[in-house]
Amino acid sequence: MTKESVSVPGPASHTAAHAALLAPSGEDRLGLVIEAAPNAMIMVDASGHIVLVNSQAEKLFGYSRGELLGSTIEKLVPKKFRGGHDAMREGYSAHPETRAMGAGRDLFGLRKDGSEVPIEIGLNPLHMGGELFVLASIIDITERKRMEELSRMAEVEKLRKNILDNVPYSMIAIDLNGNVLTANPAAERLLGYTAREMLNRNVVELIHDPHEIAHRASELSMELGQKVPADFNVLTIKPRMGLSEEREWTYTRKDRTTVPVKLSVSTLTDHAGEITGYLKVAYDITESKRVEAYIRHMAHHDGLTGLPNRTLLLDRLDMAIRQARRSNRHVGVLMMDLDHFKRVNDSLGHQVGDQLLIAVAHRIRECLREVDTVARLGGDEFVVLATDVRDRAEMDGLIRKIVEKISAPILINHQELLVTPSIGGSLFPDDGTDVHTLIKNADMAMYFVKGHGRSSMQWFLPTMLEATEEKLALTTALRFALERNEFEVHYQPEVSLGNGRVIGMEALIRWRHPRYGDIMPDRFIALAEETGLILQIGEWVLETACEQCVRLQKKIGRPLVMAVNVSPRQFQQKDWLDVIARVLKKSGLQPSCLALEITEGLLMRSPEESAEMLAQIRNLGVSIVIDDFGTGYSSLSYITRFPIDKIKIDRSFVRDLATDAADAAIIIAVIAMARSLQIGVIAEGVETEEQLSYLRSRDCDEAQGFYYSKAVSAAELPAVIERLDRRKPLASQPG
Repeated sequence: MTKESVSVPGPASHTAAHAALLAPSGEDRLGLVIEAAPNAMIMVDASGHIVLVNSQAEKLFGYSRGELLGSTIEKLVPKKFRGGHDAMREGYSAHPETRAMGAGRDLFGLRKDGSEVPIEIGLNPLHMGGELFVLASIIDITERKRMEELSRMAEVEKLRKNILDNVPYSMIAIDLNGNVLTANPAAERLLGYTAREMLNRNVVELIHDPHEIAHRASELSMELGQKVPADFNVLTIKPRMGLSEEREWTYTRKDRTTVPVKLSVSTLTDHAGEITGYLKVAYDITESKRVEAYIRHMAHHDGLTGLPNRTLLLDRLDMAIRQARRSNRHVGVLMMDLDHFKRVNDSLGHQVGDQLLIAVAHRIRECLREVDTVARLGGDEFVVLATDVRDRAEMDGLIRKIVEKISAPILINHQELLVTPSIGGSLFPDDGTDVHTLIKNADMAMYFVKGHGRSSMQWFLPTMLEATEEKLALTTALRFALERNEFEVHYQPEVSLGNGRVIGMEALIRWRHPRYGDIMPDRFIALAEETGLILQIGEWVLETACEQCVRLQKKIGRPLVMAVNVSPRQFQQKDWLDVIARVLKKSGLQPSCLALEITEGLLMRSPEESAEMLAQIRNLGVSIVIDDFGTGYSSLSYITRFPIDKIKIDRSFVRDLATDAADAAIIIAVIAMARSLQIGVIAEGVETEEQLSYLRSRDCDEAQGFYYSKAVSAAELPAVIERLDRRKPLASQPG
């Protein structure tokens, strides 16, 4: 190594230190070693000045040897890594044992042209002539970084492909013109095309119905207030505006069959953020549409017979009345039930009774025209709606046909059954000009028949408007029942299916009249509602139930929830919130221990007002339960509009769930819906272990019914709770 190669221009203070370095005995050997090294080598003194470099260092940093010698090491370090001259000197000389500064961190060197190069540094201390030097070995790791990035990108691509190949959703990438760029296996399975078959084909022509595209274009034009062309833009205009959302669409498969899907379209962008295409993500909603359609059907039809229920009947009757007004024709309403049907249930069982109802429904339907309707209101009660009728004489012919059909022997389980109907009729406009009047008057005529020997037919007469002796007597007795202490509240336990413990109970009113004996709620609640007495009775039930719940909690030593039914009149009562607050304060019951049970139909009478009322109830800390869920509206959309804590599946679905696939499907759908909305689910009418086991396997939260206990008095309730709490959960029972 020559003198020029190691000369250090700079202050005279460095001369002594450099003299030791340049001693002939070690100079050539060190220079040769450094120059022969495959890596850039730089030696600095204790002050941080460069005293020795090799040609690899010149090549790496772009400086000549003369430009480097004598300068500080900071010259080769980007500003973001500099800590000042003193810090540099301390870093290199005060801690020379740090030999691998590049380990575990990203370091960069600064070239002469201002560019940065990723490097890895190894440091070695050298003692020469009583001076301390640090020899830095510097490796350019640009290629390593590039390979690492390529490897990382390959892993990312592999992961992306693995995700796309295994995700259950159809994913189709398209360019700005709508041509397919790629499709994943789920798209192939959904559509029946291979990815190769879809490649470069226009997505609209491939899987979309042009009529649906045109229809959606018209919808979007209205929604956005601007003309949307009926082409590919209808799929992408919203994502392009940052308004991506899920919508229902119809895909056309390769075999030209169609499949309903939920579709969302999002934009694909390049590194500059420019839109380069779109990603269409879709999934098959055939099953959910089927379940939703079934639930919607069940909202308007009877679960046993498949006939329209009260909701659909009233809607059709209202429509028939409007048409009859325009055509100056009549509408006939026939209310009928089966004489002594209860005897069939009691003697042969409910299963035979149900088959009998199905057979009767079928026979009535056979007697009607396509424009007519037969509905089942519940139990053995049927209603026939005959539209576009000339007069009663025409209706009489239909009535004779129905009576003849129903009265013929019905064979069930190799056993002949004979039943007869009691029928009451009303005619629009003679006997009423609105839906409810016609139904009420036909019902009144039917009860007249039942009270006068049954098995016949009677048209409504104005004299029937006078209250019957039974109804008048019941109304009079009802007015004095509260002050005479004839009412009692019984309680049916509600049990957690998770641990088998009683968590609450439903309050059920009972009326024990000294003359008429036990009068069931279905006989007097409607009468109380009609007369307005339900407000006093309802408040008494609420107050009694809350007070007894407090006493019960103290007795058993844990909180329980008291569920109390709410009538339409109570729900519409202006000071009802004040009544609830007053009862809670007086009884001392915590609001969280009170649940109010409200029917679906009650909420839907005035949805906006109902939602506001429920919100105010929730503000009190009281929970809301939808009672008899599935027998009214049962829409997947309406329930999200109200603040609801729990839904109670009606007993009609629980009864045959083990044998009726339709009931089971409804229960599964209801529980799934409740889970997604974080709403609790309780099933009422549980009578068998088989029903209970099925509900538990479907993650139903709670159950109520004769399997656990009938409704009992407050005095009996503690013993019932203790018995149920000691009982082992079903899952742990043998067999």
